[in-house]
Amino acid sequence: MTNQQTRTKNAGSIRNAAVIGSGVMGAGIAAHLANAGMNVLLLDVVPKKLTEAEEKKGLALTDTIVRNRLSAAAVAKMAKAQPAQLYDSAWVKRVTPGNLTDHLTHLGDVDWIVEVVVERLDIKQEILAAIESARRPGTLVSTNTSGLSVAAMAEGRSLEFRRHFAATHFFNPPRYMKLVEVVPTDDTDPETIDLLTELCEKRLGKGVVLAKDTPNFIANRIGSYGMMVTLAATETYGLTVEEADALTGPALGRPKTATFRMLDLVGLDTLLHVVDNVRERSADDEERATFERPELLARLVSLGRLGEKTGAGFYRKLKGEDGRSRIESLRLDTLEYGEQRRVSSPVIDAAKSAKGAAAKARALLAADPDHKHARFAWSTLKKTLLYTAAQVGVIADSIIEIDRAMRWGFNWELGPFELWDAIGLEESVSRMKQEGDTIPAWVEEWLAEGHTSFYRVSGEKRFHATRGGFTAEKEEEDVISLTALKSAGRTVFSTPGASLIDLGDEVVCLEFHSQNNAIGGEVLTAIRQSVQEVSRNWRGLVLANEGRNFCVGANLVLLLMEAQNGEWDEVEEIIRFFQDSMLRLKRLDRPVVAAPHRMTLGGGVEACLPADQIILSPETYFGLVETGVGLIPAGGGCKEASALAAQRALAASGGQRGSVDFQQPLNALFETIAMAKASTSGHDAKRLGLLRPQDRVLSRQDARISEAKRAVLELDRAGYAAPPEERIAVAGKEGKAVLKMAVESMRLSGLISGHDALIGGKLAHVLAGGDVKQGSEVSEQYLLDLECEAFLSLCGERKTQERMSHLLATGKPLRN
Repeated sequence: MTNQQTRTKNAGSIRNAAVIGSGVMGAGIAAHLANAGMNVLLLDVVPKKLTEAEEKKGLALTDTIVRNRLSAAAVAKMAKAQPAQLYDSAWVKRVTPGNLTDHLTHLGDVDWIVEVVVERLDIKQEILAAIESARRPGTLVSTNTSGLSVAAMAEGRSLEFRRHFAATHFFNPPRYMKLVEVVPTDDTDPETIDLLTELCEKRLGKGVVLAKDTPNFIANRIGSYGMMVTLAATETYGLTVEEADALTGPALGRPKTATFRMLDLVGLDTLLHVVDNVRERSADDEERATFERPELLARLVSLGRLGEKTGAGFYRKLKGEDGRSRIESLRLDTLEYGEQRRVSSPVIDAAKSAKGAAAKARALLAADPDHKHARFAWSTLKKTLLYTAAQVGVIADSIIEIDRAMRWGFNWELGPFELWDAIGLEESVSRMKQEGDTIPAWVEEWLAEGHTSFYRVSGEKRFHATRGGFTAEKEEEDVISLTALKSAGRTVFSTPGASLIDLGDEVVCLEFHSQNNAIGGEVLTAIRQSVQEVSRNWRGLVLANEGRNFCVGANLVLLLMEAQNGEWDEVEEIIRFFQDSMLRLKRLDRPVVAAPHRMTLGGGVEACLPADQIILSPETYFGLVETGVGLIPAGGGCKEASALAAQRALAASGGQRGSVDFQQPLNALFETIAMAKASTSGHDAKRLGLLRPQDRVLSRQDARISEAKRAVLELDRAGYAAPPEERIAVAGKEGKAVLKMAVESMRLSGLISGHDALIGGKLAHVLAGGDVKQGSEVSEQYLLDLECEAFLSLCGERKTQERMSHLLATGKPLRN
């Protein structure tokens, strides 16, 4: 294939792929390629001997079922995997199992081949040679190596092969982790890099960083170094594993897994492999010394304590006689396990009380500089920052690639250079110098030029440090940053719970930013204010935010307080306010498009349902889950579910009102809501019956706000008119009887408790439209009144209040 032919390819033209290797990563990557709509051939080696089960069946090594055993087993697990590998379990049909002997020639029919075999250079070279023998010229080939030399793998391959070859290092699990490191060799065509980047970003929804072909690339290089210095400092300062994790987790804007829990998840043997890879390939004596195998890690690995995969590492989980799990932690001096200990200190407490990763880091270092916790935090942080700075130009060309790699690959809230800015670049470098540390020359030069930070913001643009001065971050046309817009003064109004932001082209976005983005009075007031503002001055409204989750539901704390105090008028006022706010949103004479992401539960779903269209991210966990706390949806959720059931019933009848079967669509939605089901993906929300024909799932989460804005403008250009108040045909008392019979059957079978049955009965009453005749058309307000009445009665139940209290205290549902 010529260079010109290569250039004409785009991400949309890649329809067929092959994955070589059906282990954990290979199967995960194959599943995610299927998520992107590709047909995937999953190949592995032919087994050399029969299993006991195969022998009993009288099978031979020549049988297809035996020869495809490894990849077929991976495909079988794929449909049932937890957490789910596929957005929709039915998409497992897109993955075809095979083997490298019988199906190697099929590689000539695919557009992209991903090699994911064991991390051994000789084996990878052998597999790549086989791939070259079968692929057609111009076919993309990438390796999923986590740190082997990409150039060394391609040795012996033709120039044409090497031009279309690079590493695409996915992080585990491939569906959920955002980072993909694309690593070219000197022979890789720029067009190949561009196409792999487009594929990973646009089709797979990933964040791509361009890394250099160095040991362990970017994220694992920096991450493993941080783990090494943390392990050493833990021993130096005499800290427990709990103390070290308390200081290297959320206190620094990092995940709760922190250091030692992360090590257990990764695998202690895996870290030793990473450490060995850096040490053996490094030419720097100081770096080699840092990456010497820690005696403690080597000892634990020799004892078979590899972390979570063996049940014990720095922590271990045990089940007590009462059936409850408990966590024990390792005592570093004796290597024995003991009860996990709570840790506290003025330093840790200061970090906990600060808001935001930047403030937490400053508080952690400044709370009590003489305390061993502060000294530990400073020691590990400064070493990591200095090491990272020394790698600029070695592992990546720019600081932004490094920061993104750590945010996307290790879930840090701030990358190393963003964190350095947060603690004060000038002040921290001055302290490092006083302590005798060597500052990388380019950092010294940067400060000498008068710069006081690695990043700066001007208007809607963010600029980052480069050798030639500040350079603007590359803008992506399909990505809108609310943070950048707010920094540029594009906020129309802001309240403690939400802000209305100008997206341009006369479209605004309502962004929730209450605690956990929960819906309370402040958010509802902002919704009503937005409705008035948009009706007067704008073409349409987007509902979206950049929080960890779109919305986890309504503010339970306030509801519980009012219910426990018997303030029923106050509870009713809250519900009516919620319902009326959603109705106003639905009746807005401008188009509304919701773009939820991640957890969108209870009230979060009810805030989306009034929108003219919902554009979900793939990782949207969407569900009306109120029954889990002993309640039913009462912000319009039941009313909208009744309307959905009626629409589906009428559609199934072909529009013939005299032959409408209300029961089947009602049963499905009742089950979804009664069992508090939430989707495992945006696509799965359709299976649960919570999406309408006009709703859709966007493959790239980062583009959700831009796509929602585009949808608003399309609706506006089409001559948008507010939907009229509708009359909803309901299943009535006959439909309610069927639902209640199912509830009673489950109670008698012991599948649900008496309180579950009570909740189910009230839900049935509301969804079916009460005791009216089947087929009766009722108003939206009538259904809202039923919602409110049922909700109020459930709030008065002791067991419901117990469920609410338990969820607020533990974050877990209570079955009572």
